[in-house]
Amino acid sequence: MSEDFATKHWPIEIRVKTEEKRLEIDFDNGEGISIPAELLRVESPSAEVQGHGPNQKTTVAGRRHVNIIGVEPVGNYAVRIRFDDLHDTGLFSWRYLYELGSGQDRLWEDYLTRLEEQGLSREP
Repeated sequence: MSEDFATKHWPIEIRVKTEEKRLEIDFDNGEGISIPAELLRVESPSAEVQGHGPNQKTTVAGRRHVNIIGVEPVGNYAVRIRFDDLHDTGLFSWRYLYELGSGQDRLWEDYLTRLEEQGLSREP
């Protein structure tokens, strides 16, 4: 298994909170995370967002109201998240989701800074 998919913390429960536009995950170490759909969408591990190499990440604008319409397991190491803007590429490994949840304050600030620097908006 690729190092990108190696995990130390396994999910024991996953919940899509449609009203709140969030994904909640409880892990086997007792930690629980709650990640906004917008952050999941703009930090998608897909090539469309991350690019195909270093320094190719795209800033995705206009996703303030995006929601999750489905979560599908991929093997025992990841899920594919389907968003209502029809984005569904990229595999969210348990490790990546744990890192997103743990580092979401920093990631959110970085995202807002990139939007501002590029003259983009969270609004559609």
